[in-house]
Amino acid sequence: MSDDLWRLPASVLGEKITNKAISPVELTAAVLARAEKLQPVLNCFITLAADQAMDVARRAEQAVMQGGTLGLLHGIPFAAKDLVNTAGLRTTFGSLHHDENVPQEDAVAAARVRAAGGILFGKTTTPEFGHKGLTDAPLFGRTRNAWSAARTSGGSSGGAAVAVAAGIGPIGIATDGGGSTRIPAAANGVVGLKQSNGVIPHSQVADAFGNYTYVTPMTRTVLDTALMLQAMAGPHPSDPWSIGIEPQDYVKAAQQSRTLAGKRVLYSLTLGKHVVAKDVRAAFEKAIARLAELGAELIELDEDLPDMEPIWKVINHTTWRARFLDLLRREDNRLSPSLVRQVTMASEWSGVDYQRAMFQRTDLFRRVQGWFETADYLVTPTLSRTALPIEQDLFEPIAIDSVEVGELRRNWFPYTMPFNITGHPALSLCCGFDSDGLPIGLQIVGRFRDEASVLRAAALYEASEDWLSRWPDL
Repeated sequence: MSDDLWRLPASVLGEKITNKAISPVELTAAVLARAEKLQPVLNCFITLAADQAMDVARRAEQAVMQGGTLGLLHGIPFAAKDLVNTAGLRTTFGSLHHDENVPQEDAVAAARVRAAGGILFGKTTTPEFGHKGLTDAPLFGRTRNAWSAARTSGGSSGGAAVAVAAGIGPIGIATDGGGSTRIPAAANGVVGLKQSNGVIPHSQVADAFGNYTYVTPMTRTVLDTALMLQAMAGPHPSDPWSIGIEPQDYVKAAQQSRTLAGKRVLYSLTLGKHVVAKDVRAAFEKAIARLAELGAELIELDEDLPDMEPIWKVINHTTWRARFLDLLRREDNRLSPSLVRQVTMASEWSGVDYQRAMFQRTDLFRRVQGWFETADYLVTPTLSRTALPIEQDLFEPIAIDSVEVGELRRNWFPYTMPFNITGHPALSLCCGFDSDGLPIGLQIVGRFRDEASVLRAAALYEASEDWLSRWPDL
């Protein structure tokens, strides 16, 4: 792939395909070649589907030459996290129990990206069933950070983020159950959006009514996120949260950012009493100063959220226990030990404990809704520090600025879990680099189901900085 081609976002590649400056066949072949070259280094794919992708690319080229109407993502290669069902292509969920599973139909989100002209070329790595914010599993091993082989990719959408950050493919489908899109997006310097409940239908979730997980875009630019969201959004009968929700014009929102004048931005460095790395603090302070330069009125959030990790854990782990207990009890159980430990942990909680956590979920939603009665955005760091060491264990404490601070979930990504619970849209994008050259993430949270506004602010910030000019040295 030429230097110019692999660095281009989907928005530019789409224009070049439409204008016949490049062909879907040329682009897909180049993406597959880069994937095969970098896979031994990064380990961000479980499956590559070269033959299928090239067949679709040839049909996409024919459609261009015939002059028909082309979809938003026509001819654009994409990869899907291996939690997302893809018809005819192995989908393992990162699990030895499903290593030969081939779905009969696509998840709704994947079907819509394909219908928009996207070309599926592979399935990206995930910890088993997406159960942690680190990407490793017995099925495939560890996925490395795009910027440093000594650091984790984050998770659970680590493969999706790394593939985009490394310039293998411009876009990918991810998922987010507690930060699983935003964590690796921040750790790898790309854009990760967790949209509001129902904006993109989740056709695979077992508990649609109590859902706190999301099928999401993973891209390198805000405009590419808008393009993916435009393709994936809209009601579907499989998801009750989605019924009656018509998409906004996300692409227009990302293209027409001019100023934040008149916008009120709540900001919080800690969102509670958490330790934050010095480099993250410095980058965050510069980022909110830039938002002020762009016209925003800054207001520091003067209240702390409750400790979200225990609330999220009760809701999440009891869900996992219901889903995976039968697998755990099988004689041939081959589940990841870290998943087994969490499923077992949930035996301590009763139905009353679960329902109390759901009451707290409602309380939290109402509190955040109150903030947005007078503010347009909430801005926080995405992570308390940059990417953790590659050997980091889920249950071992993490260090920030060489000081041990405690448990990973509570101390690395306290900013992401609240908005899985409340459902508000939250987007992570790069806001700088630490002293080791690792990306730092900024999280922008918006009003419930107002993704267009979040994209508008993120695009404006992105355009005001030069972070996109930096690429990892691979």
